[in-house]
Amino acid sequence: MKLSSLFHQPFLFISLIIFPGFPLVHSSYHDYSDALSKSILFFEGQRSGFLPQNQRMGWRANSGLSDGWMYNTDLTGGYYDAGDNVKFGFPMAFTTTMLAWSVIEFGDLMPPNELRNALVAIRWATDYLLKTVSQPNRIFVQVGDPNIDHSCWERPEDMDTARTVYAVDAPNPASDVAAETAAALAASSMAFRSVDPGYAETLLRNAVQSFQFADNFRGAYSDNSNIRDGVCPFYCDFSGYQDELLWGAAWLRRASQDDSYLNYIENNGKTLGADDNVNEFGWDNKHAGLNVLVSKEVLEGNMYSLQSYKASADSFMCTLTPDSSSSHIEYTPGGLIYKPGGSNLQHATTISFLLLVYANYLARTSQTVNCGNLMVGPGSLRMQAKKQVDYILGDNPMGLSYMVGYSNYFPQRIHHRGSSLPSVKDHPAFIACKEGSIYFNSTNPNPNVLVGAIVGGPGEDDVYGDDRVDFRKSEPTTYINAPFVGVLAYFAANPNPS
Repeated sequence: MKLSSLFHQPFLFISLIIFPGFPLVHSSYHDYSDALSKSILFFEGQRSGFLPQNQRMGWRANSGLSDGWMYNTDLTGGYYDAGDNVKFGFPMAFTTTMLAWSVIEFGDLMPPNELRNALVAIRWATDYLLKTVSQPNRIFVQVGDPNIDHSCWERPEDMDTARTVYAVDAPNPASDVAAETAAALAASSMAFRSVDPGYAETLLRNAVQSFQFADNFRGAYSDNSNIRDGVCPFYCDFSGYQDELLWGAAWLRRASQDDSYLNYIENNGKTLGADDNVNEFGWDNKHAGLNVLVSKEVLEGNMYSLQSYKASADSFMCTLTPDSSSSHIEYTPGGLIYKPGGSNLQHATTISFLLLVYANYLARTSQTVNCGNLMVGPGSLRMQAKKQVDYILGDNPMGLSYMVGYSNYFPQRIHHRGSSLPSVKDHPAFIACKEGSIYFNSTNPNPNVLVGAIVGGPGEDDVYGDDRVDFRKSEPTTYINAPFVGVLAYFAANPNPS
């Protein structure tokens, strides 16, 4: 749940007739290739740092160019996580892992130019993450004071708020961020291996070191009193750091094929809570993703010492299957996976990704999942994922695409500073912290279209109000988009899965 972007201003407008004229019929066709291109393009709108000549999101410009100065370190680059101007390392690393996993599993289905764009999106993050672990026994976990940042409505290009750097030095713990960073770098090393082996080797070497830091000094980064007020409640570690240790080790095992990491996930599973069977996957909780990832070794490598992970993955798939006796995932009346909290579409995109990845693993080995009262095969899992994707792209009671810039009907007033304020190209004059309030409170559509952004999404009643103030529904995030890249790559190549 993202709690970060509440901007305290009186709300001047309530949209009663939300999307007049929207078709309430379900479309039977989606241009998944178009959606794929846009889902990757979105990341250019989130870039921090010095933008390259080939920047396609033309309303963005350079920002955060002095990041890291207080440590005399270059911490420029990376991504703003959502609609604010803070670089949060924990969700950025998870976003990177998911972009890389998308390429690993589905990159061969992408058109060559989109695979290239996806790798560029990954590298924009990994170049930054390498900087965060460049000093021995230290990890930089965040740049920007969110409490100050969130009291402003300001373009990233105009930022005049404190660019506070949050660092964790050993023996203080940051197992969650360091292990997720290890996962991101290890997964990315696989994505780059065939196109840039030297860079891939650099990523893997740094992943190993980052994991050692995570494992040697165990604990949650948000438990450090010196950084707690900067990371909580925004990206506090609510679920514990143990899942990240297993997740990081699992990715290092996959990237390096080193048996020491296999032994780690075999021997530490119970003590680090692998059997907790948590049916969730996101920036804070890696359990369901971990189980699917490790199951590949069981299904394709006959590694039966890891059977408990596969059993948990099977159980997760059964909870997602509506006709299964163990089904207990909540759905909206329109069929969207729903979990209480904010940014609900993050659950729909990550779970759709896991459904497709697990379906691939099962299909390659001609296996099914035993859900007690029925057997579930790859085709069934893919159809469940397709329903979620089609809902997001417009097959929903609102007749609305929750991806900005896709189809004719999409959110116009997203909770995003750069999108809602006039671009520096159109309005070169500085807009100070509080001067952006008039744009925040405006009922006008955002002047800059953040193409490809997927917003938090509708409530449990399928209703979406296109309200900039309601950040839980209207704010896009990098970690909603990242898994959707792989999902769309699959459906662009297989629009009618079986």
